[in-house]
Amino acid sequence: MVDHSVIPSDRTLPSLGAVIALLKPITWFPPMWAYACGAVSVGIASGRWPEVILGVVLAGPLLCGTSQAINDWFDRHVDAINEPDRVIPSGRMPGRWGLWISLIGSVVSLCVASILGIWILLAAGLGLVLAWGYSMPPFRFKQNGWIGNAAVGFSYETLPWITAACASLGTLAPYEVILVALFYGAGAHGIMTLNDFKAIEGDRQMGVASLPVQLGTRGAARVSGAVMIGAQVGVIALLLGWGFVWTPLIVSALCLLQLAALPRFLADPIGKAVWYSGLGVGLYVTGMMATAVSLSGL
Repeated sequence: MVDHSVIPSDRTLPSLGAVIALLKPITWFPPMWAYACGAVSVGIASGRWPEVILGVVLAGPLLCGTSQAINDWFDRHVDAINEPDRVIPSGRMPGRWGLWISLIGSVVSLCVASILGIWILLAAGLGLVLAWGYSMPPFRFKQNGWIGNAAVGFSYETLPWITAACASLGTLAPYEVILVALFYGAGAHGIMTLNDFKAIEGDRQMGVASLPVQLGTRGAARVSGAVMIGAQVGVIALLLGWGFVWTPLIVSALCLLQLAALPRFLADPIGKAVWYSGLGVGLYVTGMMATAVSLSGL
């Protein structure tokens, strides 16, 4: 059967450049940053630097890169509409190599995770289940913006944070670290919604119920901002409950800056989504690291 979502190619093997494009190094930052926050939040135990560094590789190039390959393979049809220059629909990734790279990346990720211990292996396994379920029929979590964005937020923020803490300690992370990681992962649902504004037309045609498709651009923009800020308010409440003073003030100031920028985004959600993502997400992840530094003193 001919796959009409890709341009025919005479190549039988992908070039190194095509593989790198498929794995999208620019997307590795969020889980690697969350991993760094997790390591900082528990203090990196003496002598465990090799485990921490290997965990960074696991979180970024392996798990995140593999998830990007999985998503591109199963999204090649909608990408042919939204972004025909992407590596698979453009024909730069020939044949079924997008699928083979996804499978190879999954196996290698599990092998590396097994070296780091049982908690890391369990987290990596859960992350891969979510990555495949997000894109692969019949599950296709991404078909619904509420479910799909929650899965990605959990995979990109919560799991790397907890994984890093476990790798640094060599055991299960403290409950305070896990709670904060859960809140920041929940807030990442809003970050993922920001990414959906670029693909509204293709999502409509392919029946993908992203939040901009379900709620309209204004409604989705409101939800995105509210979820991001709401999660940070939850973190502030936790920090205050644990006796911190300065860090809740820092995170509160970062939230106020996001609130100040929100009206401009709401006025033109499609035109300002990238702008608000750059500003709002930058403030969001700054608060993550500030929180992590504070937790290291528990």
